[in-house]
Order: sequence, then C-alpha cells, then structure tokens
Amino acid sequence: MLSSLTGRRILRDRPRITTKTMPLKHLRTLPEKSVGRAYASWLDKEAVSPDTRDQVQYIDDEECAYVMQRYRECHDFYHAVTGLPVLVEGEIALKAFEFANTLLPMTGLSLFAVARLKPAERSRFWHVYLPWALTNGLRSKEIINVYWEEQLERNVDDLRLDLGMEKPPDLRETRKAFRKQRKATEDKRKRVGGPRSL
Repeated sequence: MLSSLTGRRILRDRPRITTKTMPLKHLRTLPEKSVGRAYASWLDKEAVSPDTRDQVQYIDDEECAYVMQRYRECHDFYHAVTGLPVLVEGEIALKAFEFANTLLPMTGLSLFAVARLKPAERSRFWHVYLPWALTNGLRSKEIINVYWEEQLERNVDDLRLDLGMEKPPDLRETRKAFRKQRKATEDKRKRVGGPRSL
C-alpha cells in the first residue's frame, strides 16, 4: 500500500467499512450500475453485512493490523465487483484472485480448500475460475489500494476497466445450468433404463 498514492492516503485516513460508514439504505438509492449499489445489492443477495467482519487480533504492529482489517472489510467489495457468490466455490475463486493480486499468504493458503469441492466444482475451478483468477489478479491494479468510499457513485464497469479486471462467468448461472443438464441426463437414463450417474 505504501507504493501507491491512494494506498498511502488510506493508511493515513484509516477509514472503516461498517453499516455506520456505509449506510445500506443510501447505497440502495444509488444508480443501478454504481459501485455502491452493486455492493449493497450483493450484500442483500448474499444476506451478509459489513459488520460481520471480526476485529483483527494477534498483530502487534498497528499499521499491519489496520492493513489486515482493511483487507477483511474490503473483501465484500471484491465479491460485489467480481459477482462471485459466498458459495465455497466462489470464495475459493476470489481467494485465488486475491492471492495473485495481493500476494497475501493467507489468501494462498485458502486454496487448499479446493479439496473440499465436489468433482464438477473442482473441474470448474481448475478450468474456468482459477485461470480467470490468475489472469485478472496478476493483470489488475492492486485492489487493496482502492478507496472504496470514494468510488461508490462510479460505474462499476468503468471501475473494473480502470482496474484491468474482467468479470468472471456467473457462477450461480453456471451451477444452475450444470444441475439442469445433470437432471436432463438422469431423466433420459430413467426413460431408457440405463445406469444411474454418480
């Protein structure tokens, strides 16, 4: 953050992201394609709140503790800008993006959770979301240096363009299409009496 003018301002100002500093009622009134509205809509859709982020502990250096707190509090903005849901699959994809973008070790360690994914989810991660995460994480500007509080009225597509980030394929729609295809395959097998798929 010290290498960025905006990052240094964030470190100096030390803004916090809570429902007091980001009133959701106001964010919901912003234009539909604005960053603030995208953030509020994502929070509503996923039924989460900016107040659910725990206070950072066990870091003695005040500035380092703030950086970790800021990272935690900005995480939902990353979700909102990418559109990735809080499903395990979406979280792992976002952590892969964060690791490529910030090189924070804990984000890289989160990738071991790939082992928890079902085979179809794991395949999607390796073939779709990991390539997206690595390409976009390495290419885009460091998202920890975005002063989100100053971007709320900005068009979210313009922000992504400025950051050098592409939106990944819609994970919820991808999962829905997969389930529909699997059901159609099962129904067809039942009609013809073939073996059941695993």
